[in-house]
Amino acid sequence: MKVLAVCGLGQGTSLILKMNIEQALADRGIGADVEHTDVSSASNMDADYIITGTELAESLTDHQAKVLIVNNYFDMDEINKVIDENLVN
Repeated sequence: MKVLAVCGLGQGTSLILKMNIEQALADRGIGADVEHTDVSSASNMDADYIITGTELAESLTDHQAKVLIVNNYFDMDEINKVIDENLVN
């Protein structure tokens, strides 16, 4: 499974989101390739899931990946909830 953590510039906040996603997945024993990137690069990358904020999600509606919304990239409760609702079988 490939997951993209996406922010506007692909630098700091997407890196934090990436690390938090990796932690949430590891806590559940889910293996995934998680990358962080900017919104324009993400539109041309292959992925199963894209995790990003509401504003950026609107730019990714044509992507084949399922786009998941996390409004606070630092909130582990919100990230865990999104992971549980969408990636845990």
